Parts: sequence; structure tokens; C-alpha cells
Amino acid sequence: MNYLKLYFEVLRIRKIEEEIAKRYSQQKMRCPVHLSIGQEAVPVGISSNLNKNDKIVTAHRSHAHYLAKGGNLSSMIQELHGKLDGCAKGKGGSMHLIDLKAGVQAAVPIVGSTIPIGVGIAWGQKLNKSKNICVIFFGDGATEEGVFLESLDFAALNNLPVLFVCEDNNFSVYSQKSKRQSNKRDIIKIAKSIGIDGTKMDGNDVIKISKESKILISKIKKTSKPKIILFNTYRHLEHCGPNNDNNLGYRSKSYIDYWLKKCPVLVAEKYLKRKRILSN
Repeated sequence: MNYLKLYFEVLRIRKIEEEIAKRYSQQKMRCPVHLSIGQEAVPVGISSNLNKNDKIVTAHRSHAHYLAKGGNLSSMIQELHGKLDGCAKGKGGSMHLIDLKAGVQAAVPIVGSTIPIGVGIAWGQKLNKSKNICVIFFGDGATEEGVFLESLDFAALNNLPVLFVCEDNNFSVYSQKSKRQSNKRDIIKIAKSIGIDGTKMDGNDVIKISKESKILISKIKKTSKPKIILFNTYRHLEHCGPNNDNNLGYRSKSYIDYWLKKCPVLVAEKYLKRKRILSN
């Protein structure tokens, strides 16, 4: 495993997004942007175990997934500016990134909508006897949609080569998960009741994500049976836009401080310094 490359990819996405945030006020990017700052480790760790022919689908917070899977950076930036050379010909913007050459099949902003799309892609792969898989990235809010359960059921019933990846940042815009879901609700247990094995992981440690997801992805490719991973993570900025919104008070200072100490860039840096791969 190339630890330095994992760190580089996390840092690369962070710097790209910070530059987008910095330039957004120039009013040349005229589409909404949902930045992935703080959530880079999950797509990088997962994509480190995917090949070019494996497919991914994602939702409105799509930049990190697109870039981690190898999506063309220039085409993405052009898309954010509404240019013809953009990855969706300038017509989709931030929430509709696509790069078929890299296996980025779709980014769709309607909450939960890419879950059945990804299951359909996985079904097509199985019908075509492909050895590749489809990874579906979605947030905790998408698990509240009925299509989430329907898609899990269809994937389990047909033994589809799909990995469901839930990035749980605990908030849907300003609404904490405890205001939307019972504290007894556990999507891993729900998935297992349907017939899909899964696990929970720290969403901020790219090296652990890469190591542990490699095992699950290998099992999917060998057995053609779906799996699910729930990642706990944190977005640093506002739900939509380039700004910090900590002044609004919907996240406590102690909560913010806890998660900032678990920043994916810092976690990876500390690991590499302990291993003397990076110097102090």
C-alpha cells in the first residue's frame, strides 16, 4: 500500500476545494457548490481499491468522489464555470459531474436517487458477466428515502456486485440526525436483516479505510454479493457554499473542535510522521 499516495490524494482534493471556495465569490462559478472539505478520506480510501473499469455514482457532494476516481480536473473546473469543455458540457454544474472514461457514471442531486441507478449499473455488470463492481456514495439523509430499502432488497435478492457507501456527517443541512431518526435506528442492522453484510468505519482515516475496504471490495468481486459500509465523518464548511457557518450555532463548539482534530489531512500526516515517511 502506498501510504504517501493516499495522503497526496487527500491533500490534493483539499487544496482544489479550498481554491474553489476562495474563488467562488468572483461570481464566475454560477452553480451551487457542495464542498467535500473534511470528507476526503472516504472517496480516496475506497477508490484506492478500484480499477478504471469499476463504476461509481454519487450525489450532490460529488467533487471528492469524482477526483478520487480519476475524473478529469480541468473538465470539472470548466463544468463549474458553465463552459462547453466541462464534463457535462457546462449544462450540469457541480452536482452533475461525469467522466465515463474514469468510471464516474453519474452525480445526481436528488437525495437518494443515485442508489437505484448504481444498483441498475451493478445489475448490468452482472448480466454482462463483468468482474467489476459499482460503488454508490450517499449521505445519511438518503437512508431516510424509501428507495434505499428497495435498492438494498433488490441487490440482496439478485446478488449484485455493489458496494453501498454511506457518508454520515450527522447533519442534513442544519438538521441533526437525532431530529430525523430514532437513536435505535442502525442501517447496518437494517441491511443485515435484508441479507447484506456490512460494517462501520472511521470516515477520517484514509489509511484504515483503504486497508479495510480492500477486504470488502475483494469479497464482492469474488462472490458477487453486495456489501455496505457506514462512515462517520464531518463537513468543515456550510452545507452548500464556500463559507464557514459555525456562527449559526447548529453545531456546538465542542462538537466542531472534536471533529477538526480528526481532520483527514491531519490524521494522515500524523501517521506518516510516525512511520517516518514524512519529516517534521
